[in-house]
Amino acid sequence: MKTKIKNKSMISEKGQAVILIALSIVGLIGAAALAIDGGRAYIEKSRVQSAADAAALSGALARVEQQDWRGYALASALSYGYDNNGETNIVELNTPPVSGPNKNNPEYIQVIVTSRINTFFGGIIGISQITVSSQAVSQTKPAEFGQMFDGYALVSLAPTSKCEEGKQRSFWIHGEATISLKGGGVFVNSDNPNCAFIEQGSGSVRIIDDSPFSIVGGASIQKPQLLTPYPPQTGAIPIGYPPPFQMPQVGCGDKIAEVSGGTLDINGVLTDATLSSGNWDEDFPPEGVTYLESGVYCIGGDVLVEERSLIGDGVVLVIKNGSLRFAGSALIQLSAPKSGPLAGLLLYMPQQNRNRLTLNGSEDSSYQGTILAPGADLHLNGPGSREGFHSQIIGYYVEVDGQDNIQIIYRDDQNFDTFKVPEILLSD
Repeated sequence: MKTKIKNKSMISEKGQAVILIALSIVGLIGAAALAIDGGRAYIEKSRVQSAADAAALSGALARVEQQDWRGYALASALSYGYDNNGETNIVELNTPPVSGPNKNNPEYIQVIVTSRINTFFGGIIGISQITVSSQAVSQTKPAEFGQMFDGYALVSLAPTSKCEEGKQRSFWIHGEATISLKGGGVFVNSDNPNCAFIEQGSGSVRIIDDSPFSIVGGASIQKPQLLTPYPPQTGAIPIGYPPPFQMPQVGCGDKIAEVSGGTLDINGVLTDATLSSGNWDEDFPPEGVTYLESGVYCIGGDVLVEERSLIGDGVVLVIKNGSLRFAGSALIQLSAPKSGPLAGLLLYMPQQNRNRLTLNGSEDSSYQGTILAPGADLHLNGPGSREGFHSQIIGYYVEVDGQDNIQIIYRDDQNFDTFKVPEILLSD
């Protein structure tokens, strides 16, 4: 009897072991399903999100370009392997979005990508298929016509800069120069955390209304009492470079500028002559020219005015390749056109022209209209006149020095307006 009892106990223990082993195998398979199929689901989630992002951006770009945005979005999703077959994957396109914070806003495109993948081991535990889904929302902001750079009157566009003297400083005011600014603020686009804006010596900035003084990076200020307002705003949102604006569409065709009129002095030197608008491929202005007729001047050489006058109403100076220097001994009285597609544009240096642009003039000098030089090294050295600049002044680097009180008065109706380039943003 004892032997039989012992054998029954052994049989019972063996049966329990088999059950435990079977349960362990099921647990191992479940763990494998979790590890393998869960890992596949994680990878698939990443692919689905990438496909949704790409499709949303492709659709937005196509819509800005007035093309078949749905076709482009679906093609982008297909490049990631999602063909919108309705079984293994679905690509849903909505504008305006049907859910989320941008629901019913037609500026937004919503892309939802859903993928169904079969499991390797999940069927053993009752999970034969996994569904993953992700969405992306893009924004297409239409082109808007209006003032550039939110109406800032003095803008330095360099996205990066250095601190050392003579080493690509983004905005540097020094000497005894003073900027007195009304109607628009100052914007410094450099992200340098220490010296995007540099004030040294007795250089001062006086914004005499509530216009902003905004700096993307940080400021190095020697004399805080010379800045109004103080402190300037740091950490501002940067402007993209190249600037997100439609640049002026200017040209002179085949027209050649011609000199006319004027008088000869006792030495036989021509003075007080007039120049007609058109192309001038040499240094500018020609000898003896004082007056500019209204129109566009496409200048191939350098512009230099010293100890003479340059007067023109309704003019646009386009400096294609050279530099420009108006000296303190010059009388400069220039104003931009008041109507037409170039209304408000006074001086334009295309972005690829990275030469120096020096603005000064005698106490009777005046400028009216936008000075747009997005690639230039801009140097303000005057004028110390009562009229000063009725201008929006944009350069890549900006240096201000000398001893003058430089008046800048910005009014949108006297300056150039253009289209802001349509923006494409991945919203969420």
